[in-house]
Order: sequence, then structure tokens, then C-alpha cells
Amino acid sequence: MLSQTSVRIAQSTAPDLELAVHELHAGLVQPAMALVVIFCASVYDRPRLAAAITQLFGDTQVVGCTTAGEIGPTGIQNNSLVGVSFSADAFHAVAGLITDLQHFETQDVRKFAQKLLQDLEAQAPQANSQNSFGFLLIDGLSVREEPVIQALQTQLSIIPLVGGSAGDSLHLKSTHVFLNGRFYQDSAILLLINTSLPFKIFKTQHFMPTEQRMVVTAADVSRRAVMELNGLPAAYEYARLLGVEVNDLNARHFAASPVVVTIAGNHYVRSIQRANPDQSLTFYCAIEEGLVLRMAHGVDLLENLRQTFALVRSEIGQPQLTLAFDCVLRRLELDQQGLTALAGELLRENQAVGFNTYGEQYCGVHVNQTFAAIAIGNVSHESEYV
Repeated sequence: MLSQTSVRIAQSTAPDLELAVHELHAGLVQPAMALVVIFCASVYDRPRLAAAITQLFGDTQVVGCTTAGEIGPTGIQNNSLVGVSFSADAFHAVAGLITDLQHFETQDVRKFAQKLLQDLEAQAPQANSQNSFGFLLIDGLSVREEPVIQALQTQLSIIPLVGGSAGDSLHLKSTHVFLNGRFYQDSAILLLINTSLPFKIFKTQHFMPTEQRMVVTAADVSRRAVMELNGLPAAYEYARLLGVEVNDLNARHFAASPVVVTIAGNHYVRSIQRANPDQSLTFYCAIEEGLVLRMAHGVDLLENLRQTFALVRSEIGQPQLTLAFDCVLRRLELDQQGLTALAGELLRENQAVGFNTYGEQYCGVHVNQTFAAIAIGNVSHESEYV
């Protein structure tokens, strides 16, 4: 039986970069590490941060990304560093980088995933869909999440894949992923992990569709931009249905009132990133003409999350780690309602480490305003949970 030291988690809110990295390293270092994952606020100088991480962690495999908020032992934060280290006694991990997402070819991504699978099997011949999972970190402004996640999940087959889109504190200018000493744009990192510990892949959302319908009547698919809803300027029509002035639209409206598309009876949130000067709306997810959208209303976010974790614990016991990818718009809603501290306590109780994202990936689908996660338990045995 492996102990709870199979993973170590840490967080630093120190404004001084070198001090923050030293505090993080002190909390994460263990005798043999298969992998370190770090999520960093965009406020830190990236070249200096990369150099400090490399100096302290040496040859250890380190991956990560920039964030729109961090989740860790001190709760839900801004302007912090948070990370987790995985013991080589309980985990095998391989990582690979996909660059130039604007010009990627599906067949190349599939070959990349197949090669990474072979690398994992070389380390862990016992690896299969019952004891292995993948997670993806991707440039959150690349607008390439859908084709990348679909190609990867197709090649990985029934090995589940979860992930998050990197953020930049809602500046919407520059998002980065990190691999072994360097930050990259227009890139994605795929990790494949094998473990003897039980784990659970899961997601939850707290929005349900209303009867207010909108049809996308003009859109630019390549930019995820909607120019018209119901034949009217998109921002105007959205604001009209909300009962606010179009010039007053802001991120808090988008967080509280996303839209939902229904496919085969399942509801998927399509979140709005921003309203543009030409009264178009830019989305965080793929959008296309003819799509029928419905305004959505939220249920209790905290209760929804609490119930979700209760189900997770009923299957794998108390997590020693929940690797969490939580939409930044959910964070804005918590801030608006004064619930951030309570949510942080709930996440701490379940050993959550992660970040507020510009989008979430779950088993081949790119989603919004969703909490997607991988919970890892304590007892060492072949997991029945995927």
C-alpha cells in the first residue's frame, strides 16, 4: 500500500519570483519524482521563471502553463505559483510538445500520440486504459482546441484525456504552455500517466437551458465570432435578452448567463469571451451558422461541486490529489457572489491543484464553464475507475 506521499502539493503567493519558486520547490521536492506540474500566474516574468524552475528542479520532467487564477493548498488565488510532484514509485509519465497549432495536420497529431503511447509502454509495459490517463495543456488563445483534442482522443482510443486551456488573467493577449525549461505559444503539451493508484476522471457544470432561443445567423467559424443572432447584431440581441444595455456588457454577464447547445439530449455550455466594437461576440468554443442556442440559468455552483466530490469519494475514497481544470468564468461567478473562499475550502478538502482556464477538455470534447478533473486516490491496486 502506498502512502499519501505519492504526490506532494504546494503553493506560493510570494510576489518575489525567486522566493516563490524556492517555496514551491521546497514543498514539492521528494526523493524520486516522475513528473512535476506547475501552474503560474501571468504576472511572473516568464524567462526568469523558466530559468529559476530549471535551476531548482534540474533534470526532473516539469510541465505547466500560465493561468487565469490558481487552485491549491491556500485556496483559489491570483498571482501565485502552484504545483504537484508525482512519485516515481507510484507513477510513470511521458510528455510531448505539439507546436505550430495554426498549421497542424490531423495525421501528424495522431502519429505524435501513437509515439507517446509507445514511450509510455516502454516505461510501463502494464499500461492500459484501466490504469492510465492523459491530460492536455494547450495555448488558450490558439483557437485550435477542438481539432487537437479530437485528433488526440481518437488516437488514444479509450484512454481518457482531460485538460485545460492556458490563461493570462483575462488580458486575452498571450497564453503559454511550459515544458522542460521553456514557455511556448501556439503549442500544446500532452502527458500520459500510468499509475497503480485508483483514479477517477470526472466533470460537472451547473447550467441548464431556458426556453429563450437564439439562432446563429452569421458567424466567422475561424475566429469563433458570431456576428448575428436571430438576424440582429449578436451583442445587441444577447444584451436585449438579458435586459441590459449592450454597452454595459462585461465578463460578469457572460459568466452568469452563458448559452447552451443541446446535442443528442446532452447540454453543452458555449461561453462568450467578449463583446467586440462591431457588436459581434467572440466565444471560447467553436461556433457555426445555423446553431440553435438557448440562454442558460445556473443552479447552486457550490452544492453541485459538493455533490460531485461526494460521488468521487464514494468510488475511490478521499483523494490525495484532484488535478483540476476550472473555467475562469466559474471563478468570476464565485467572485461576484462572494463564494470564492467557500469554494476554495471545498477544493482544499479534496486536495485540488490546478488553474482557472480559458476552456476545458474532456474525453475528446472542448467545453466551457465546466469543472473537469482527475482525482487520484490512496490505496494501491489496479483501478476499476476511468
